[in-house]
Amino acid sequence: MRGEKLLLPMILLSALTSLLPIQTSYGQHLTDEPCTVQILVPGLKGIKGDVGEPGPRGPNGEPGVPCECTPMRKMIGEMDILVAQLSSELKFIKNAVAGIKETDSKVYLLVKEEKRYSDAEGYCQTRGGHLAMPKDEGANTAIAGYISDAGLSRVYIGIHDLDREGVFTYVDLSPMTTFSKWRKGEPNNAYDDEDCTEMVASGEWIDVACNPTMYFVCEFDKDSV
Repeated sequence: MRGEKLLLPMILLSALTSLLPIQTSYGQHLTDEPCTVQILVPGLKGIKGDVGEPGPRGPNGEPGVPCECTPMRKMIGEMDILVAQLSSELKFIKNAVAGIKETDSKVYLLVKEEKRYSDAEGYCQTRGGHLAMPKDEGANTAIAGYISDAGLSRVYIGIHDLDREGVFTYVDLSPMTTFSKWRKGEPNNAYDDEDCTEMVASGEWIDVACNPTMYFVCEFDKDSV
C-alpha cells in the first residue's frame, strides 16, 4: 500500500515534464532530457550599419526680432567723434605740459603737429586763441626764442594777406602799423602763391604758401587762460 502511494506522484511528475519544456527566469532552458540544462549566451556585437539617407528639411523657424540698428549706429558715430576730440585734447595737453612762453599779457604755445595754415589757425581758435601775432619786439623775441629752444627752424604765425593781396594783417584782422620783422626782400609773393607767413628761429618773417604743413605757435590772452 505504501509503495503505491509513492509511485503515483512519480508517474504524474514524469508525465508533466515530458509535456511542458521548462525555462527558468534566467534564460536557462530545460531540454526534454531529464536533468539536462542548456544556457543561452548573447552573440557578438554586429558591424555598424551604413548611414541612412538625410531626412526631409524641417519647417522654417519663427522670424527673429527686428534689429534696432539706427540708434546704435548713431551712438557709435557720436562715440567716434568724442574719441577724436579727446585724442586732440590729449595732444594739446601734452604740448602744454612740455612748456609755454609768456609775456606780460600773452601766453604762447608751440604745437608740434604739422598742419596747413588754415587748419593751424582753426586749431588755435577751438582752444580760445589764434596763431601767434607778434605785435612788438618783446613778443617777437619770445616766440623766436621758443622756436630756437625747440630746435626748430620755422613755424607758422598769424599774419597773412589772404583778404587783400599785398596788404598783410594779423589773423584777428587788426592792421600791421608800427611793427614788422620781415626778412630783407620779403614779402615777395614768389610764384604769386605766398599769402601766409612763417617765423624763422632768428625772429624774421617770410611770406610763404599756405598749403604746406608745418609746426605753429598759438597765442592766448593771459587773462583768459
